[in-house]
Amino acid sequence: MSQATFLNRQALYLRPDPARVIVRPFKPATEPRDLNPTDKTRANHIVDRVLALDPEAASHQLEVVLENFQGRHRNLLETFEARADEMEDAFAAHTTFTRAQRRLVGAYFLHEYSFEASALFNPSIVSHPDQSDAPEGGRRFILSLRAVGEGHVSSLTFRSGTIAADGALRVDPTMRLASTPVVNKRISGPQGDEIEVVFKPNEDISERVIFPVTPAQSNGIEDARFVEFDDGGRKIFYATYTAYSGVAIRSELIETRDFLSFRMSPLRGSASRNKGMALFPRKIDGKFAMIGRQDNENLYLIYSDDLHSWDGGAPLLRPQFPWEFVQIGNCGSPIELDEGWLLLTHGVGPVRRYSIGAALLDKSGCFTPNLRNVRDTYGMSSTPAALCDTTIRSFCPTPSLTLSLILRPSGLLSCSRRWTVERFTVGLVRVESRHDATQERMSESAFRLPKAAPPLPASLRPIAPFSRWSP
Repeated sequence: MSQATFLNRQALYLRPDPARVIVRPFKPATEPRDLNPTDKTRANHIVDRVLALDPEAASHQLEVVLENFQGRHRNLLETFEARADEMEDAFAAHTTFTRAQRRLVGAYFLHEYSFEASALFNPSIVSHPDQSDAPEGGRRFILSLRAVGEGHVSSLTFRSGTIAADGALRVDPTMRLASTPVVNKRISGPQGDEIEVVFKPNEDISERVIFPVTPAQSNGIEDARFVEFDDGGRKIFYATYTAYSGVAIRSELIETRDFLSFRMSPLRGSASRNKGMALFPRKIDGKFAMIGRQDNENLYLIYSDDLHSWDGGAPLLRPQFPWEFVQIGNCGSPIELDEGWLLLTHGVGPVRRYSIGAALLDKSGCFTPNLRNVRDTYGMSSTPAALCDTTIRSFCPTPSLTLSLILRPSGLLSCSRRWTVERFTVGLVRVESRHDATQERMSESAFRLPKAAPPLPASLRPIAPFSRWSP
């Protein structure tokens, strides 16, 4: 079968927009987080200069600020006042601000930041918690994206869209404005801060930007892998992500039920000290299950009774093919099919060329390859810039449809396979093919198992690895 059968482009592009900006706290020196004595002195010099303006001059200066910035932000005056309140502890005793003075002082301690100036990539996708106005027989979805802005700081942003019963996809228009949430709660602990952030409900989901707010995240919230988790019949959305402090990385967890309020907390244990963890969408044998890569090279299966604590793990997959000899990683949470758990992977090969592959993990404990289920082996190769740590997610809008996503700078692509009654889509494109006698052109080499992989728990074993498919 020609490769053209598997791969198509669609005129759907999500590109970074440097014109979209948020306002961030500005301090005379950016580190440490708390103002030191020198910074406080400089902050008070600014306050003194504002207070020295006569009321008319202060009001005029505030009007100039609004003329320059109000069209790019919501509720800017409210933001100015809130920032002045945040800075009050750093200020020396001063006369009571007028409203204009308070707003102007707040403006001096903010700066604009282009949060997706450099890149927009590594998406994940889940079913929207609000399915009103969903197309008949289809589904609404939420897409999370890693936005990289000035200074290579990563944040988390979102899009929404719909998938129709026939597989047609639509991504909703992106709003021009953007905003960050209010930190509603912060609890300090031995592992770091646990925080709760809340967005205003009248803001479109494409306006919501979760920017680093703790020291562990200060240089980036990277590669969120969202999954809709079945918690005893209740649905909750979890995402593992990499928190980067500028010096160290670690895995953290974000959870939400409505994509308005989010709780972000650090993970504990030896397996959480690296990046690339992906949570299974339900418990397995009564335990939480995670795919991890704590040794920078191999994939591990990890079980835990505590969602926030991850230790140990059994080796699951090791580099076997030349396109993954450097290391392998997961591309997101495993996708549950009738035939098993589909785990999409990325591999690093010569000259750090990234490829996408897959493995099918058995749910019944049978280690024998199933010829029908592993008929084809895929891997999508590209340049490191195009597919570095590409994340893929899934949801099931109908019982027979699983959607996953690949986002590349050049557009949205897909490679897919129909497995019996399942339609498997990768990217914002759909390609179907049937398993029939004329297409069962297989060789025994398609079923080679990873020689280095040890036996796994009976509840989850690989049926067979998938090799690379190059477009």
